[in-house]
Amino acid sequence: MTVQQTDAVPFDAHGIQPIPAAGRDSTPWEQFWIWTGANLAPINWVLGALGITLGLSLLETLAVIALGNLVGCAAFGLFNVIGHRTAVNQMVLGRAPFGRRGAVIPGVVQGLLTMAWVGVNTWVVLDLALAVLGELGITGGSGLKVAVAVAIMVIQLGLALYGFYAIRTFEKYTVPATAIVMVVMTVLALSQTELHWTTATASGPGAKLTAATQLLTAIGVGWGISWIPYSADYSRFVRTDVPDRKVFWSTALGMYVPTVWLAGLGACLASGGAGSDPSALVIGAFGIMALPVLLLIMHGPVATNILNLYSCSLAALSIGLRVSRWKVTLVAGLIASAVLAVFVRADSFAHAFDHWMVSILVWISPWASVVLVDFFVLRKGRIDVSALYADDSPYGGVNARGLVSLGLGLVAAWAWQFGLVPAMQGPLATSLNNTDFSWLSGSVVAGGLYYVLSRGHIADRSPAPAGLEPR
Repeated sequence: MTVQQTDAVPFDAHGIQPIPAAGRDSTPWEQFWIWTGANLAPINWVLGALGITLGLSLLETLAVIALGNLVGCAAFGLFNVIGHRTAVNQMVLGRAPFGRRGAVIPGVVQGLLTMAWVGVNTWVVLDLALAVLGELGITGGSGLKVAVAVAIMVIQLGLALYGFYAIRTFEKYTVPATAIVMVVMTVLALSQTELHWTTATASGPGAKLTAATQLLTAIGVGWGISWIPYSADYSRFVRTDVPDRKVFWSTALGMYVPTVWLAGLGACLASGGAGSDPSALVIGAFGIMALPVLLLIMHGPVATNILNLYSCSLAALSIGLRVSRWKVTLVAGLIASAVLAVFVRADSFAHAFDHWMVSILVWISPWASVVLVDFFVLRKGRIDVSALYADDSPYGGVNARGLVSLGLGLVAAWAWQFGLVPAMQGPLATSLNNTDFSWLSGSVVAGGLYYVLSRGHIADRSPAPAGLEPR
């Protein structure tokens, strides 16, 4: 492969059709940088600081984050393997267990969530940018806030309009530099912070278990799971000659390393009394020395949002919209801008909406479990790709077994969820001292039920795509 072919950035190349071999030029390292860039973001600092806020000690918080992400990031890596084997995006892959029309339901949910996350993440970037400008003595009220917001949104939208190749190129050349800066910042921050390793406000095993389960859902197991609906959208571009194990490790570690790193740093800063607000964490830890590097830290949310916008457009096409992908991306950006405008006028609403987003992500664990059981257990890692796109698909219009399993999995997840909103506090969670095992209950019920209902109806006869036999 020549340099010219690798560096080309075609506009709006590829929609939801399987990526042809000629278009699959991504390497494991590029996949690693994509997911590392998406998670070198201030939101991970905030969620890491949550462990201290919930009453855990620093040691307990770090243990929950490190061990929980082993599970969540491993699941994320498996879904990237599916994308690599099939060259198909994630929402279209859902047609196998849910049927072509049945897969519209998770497709719509994914599209809405990605647009909303763009607004949330852009607000976080805006908060950081205004903090930097304030330290420099630059103030401008709402006019400055709007100008910065527009500039950030234009950058994000421009990259997402071009699609995967632009995203891949952006991450490949910017994330390593950002990571180096973050290493320096981490060393500087820890050298200036007095860590309290064993201080905890939660007393007793019951209170600590409750806090640990809530942290597991927010930034432990739940964090890797929350990225699963995006996974195959990017791994489908990996070269056909790359072994599955390299796809797994590059994507799983691309998720694990920055998540544990930044969440751990947030916990350390919070244990030293720096609070949990992104700008407060940065300014408080680095002071005036943070100003040159804060602009690089804003790279994280931007890198996250270009994935949101791109995957949003694929989700829209997957439910049956017959328009150009770039047009869908543009509309998604406009809607996200409207969400951001609401945040700009009411900062407190942005925080509340962020918590609400975390609550409704409860759908992902049962959905992911059904897809995982369908592909790896029942179909033995083999699937008829052409049937996913056929109008008379053998996978059917609506697969009731898949949708029933998903629905009951959602109920099970809600029953053991403890969100900030009272409606998202299930009976199992409240009766068991406000613990939160929503990701576990949802996945076990949905995956287990789907296996029982479908094992006699799915024969191991789906051919794998040519040249992509399971490895």
